[in-house]
Amino acid sequence: MIYIAVAGVGAIAQGAHIPGILKFPDRCRIAALCDICPEKAEAAKKKFGLQDVRVFRDHEEMLASDAKIDLVHICTPPSSHAEIAIHSMDAGKHVLVEKPMSPGLKECDEMLAAEKRNGVTMGIIAQNRFRDTIWRLKKIADSGIAGKVRCVHVNSLWWRGHSYYDLWWRGTWEKEGGGPTLNHAVHHIDMLNWIQGALPVEVSSMLANVMHDNAEVEDLSFAALRYADGSVAQVTSSVVHHGEEQGIVLQCEKAKISAPWSCIASVSMENGFGVSNPKLTDKINAEYEAIPSLKYEGHVGEIENMLSAVENGQRPLITGEDGRRTVELITAVYKAGFEKRTIRLPIHKEDAFYSAEGIQKNAIHFHEKTTNLKNFTTNEINIGNYK
Repeated sequence: MIYIAVAGVGAIAQGAHIPGILKFPDRCRIAALCDICPEKAEAAKKKFGLQDVRVFRDHEEMLASDAKIDLVHICTPPSSHAEIAIHSMDAGKHVLVEKPMSPGLKECDEMLAAEKRNGVTMGIIAQNRFRDTIWRLKKIADSGIAGKVRCVHVNSLWWRGHSYYDLWWRGTWEKEGGGPTLNHAVHHIDMLNWIQGALPVEVSSMLANVMHDNAEVEDLSFAALRYADGSVAQVTSSVVHHGEEQGIVLQCEKAKISAPWSCIASVSMENGFGVSNPKLTDKINAEYEAIPSLKYEGHVGEIENMLSAVENGQRPLITGEDGRRTVELITAVYKAGFEKRTIRLPIHKEDAFYSAEGIQKNAIHFHEKTTNLKNFTTNEINIGNYK
């Protein structure tokens, strides 16, 4: 039995982590809840019928207690991920960290060092790898049936109302670490890194805030990426798009494949104009349909994968190294946008943008934050549209 503590009992904990953990009562049990607003944790304890679960005001108190804890789910604001993860791993606990791993590469490296020195396991939430559509897209891309990936279009399109940034930690470079590039497109950038198998070598970007004058951070960004093999990608990160039409499109040598799933194969006529290639389209569609469905999807799938990693002494699908790569690409997008120039990767320790503090010092404040609500009255959220 794996005993789990949940640090941070807000919307993502109550909407995804706690329900996901409860899917596996024979393998794990919630032993503790921790939140700077203990009344929120008490309300969650009652809501989910969590008997014999201890409630703590802060993670240090929790880790110093005699509560039996094997694994800590970290669901707090991004700026606190590194501190809680490192303290938990130094206490001998495994950790599963909500996205993003941390706003800064320095903090990511400190987390990786803590994992190594303590011999524990760290997983980073990127639950969309555990969606059937994304899982199958990756399998088809890796098979080579559509040819090499040459151009990728990533649409991380969300919509958030003005009041979204009224919550005390949102909309600031210090606490949230960034806008949708870091906190929403992180999912899609993880997918892109996973499918491409490497970071780009060059990044250009444009950042803007067009609808949220109560936030310091961007609410929209466009990034252009170039890879060592000459392929390119474009990433749109947004919380201003009505309809939230999210997806990833791979233009390969022989066909276009995408999530939501679509496949179109073309072939050239003698004059260079294209016509459809139904034979290849049908073949790729058949291979896609033949891939077995995942047993568990979304957060449930990643929680199950993390439980298996802890039980069997294995690495989870999404490791700290994966989380760091995603943060490195996002850091390059911010640096390119702030400095209005093309950035080359990797980003080294001597770089001004290596730490979260360095990003804060160099960040553009599009607006100043005007409202700091302690809590919203509802925890209802949506976590993506891939249909």
